[in-house]
Amino acid sequence: MRRLLLLFLFAVLVFASTTALRAQGAPVQTAAGQPYTVEYYYKLQWGHQQEFLDLFLKNHYPMLKRELAAGRFLSVKIESPTYHTTEDGRWDYRVTIVYKNSTIATTPNPDEPALIKELWPDQETYKKEEQRRFEILAGHWDLPVTDITPAAK
Repeated sequence: MRRLLLLFLFAVLVFASTTALRAQGAPVQTAAGQPYTVEYYYKLQWGHQQEFLDLFLKNHYPMLKRELAAGRFLSVKIESPTYHTTEDGRWDYRVTIVYKNSTIATTPNPDEPALIKELWPDQETYKKEEQRRFEILAGHWDLPVTDITPAAK
């Protein structure tokens, strides 16, 4: 009897701990074919925020607008924080892209090399400016996010 009770208590303990672990995990991503959102964060070396933004708007944003026009993206938003935070949590720009679906978000656009040559015929200048844009970065991270807002009843 004691052995059966210990086995039962062990099973309850295992069930309770795995349930708690699942509750702490990442929420389920969107279903196939549904919009997929990614936030891209950029943290710059101090004093280079405007230089980065100028280069981003010149050498990257036109490509994002093309992707939007082609239907690969549903929306593109560029934001900067209104106030400052601690250095650990600081970011200077956030670009939020809502992709048509997760497949488009996670696979390269096969048309991108041709689009780059079309949008920036002076490839030498383009490559030099893109290199500079990444040189002044202090940090960059991509964060896929899932909307878990309950549906209205």
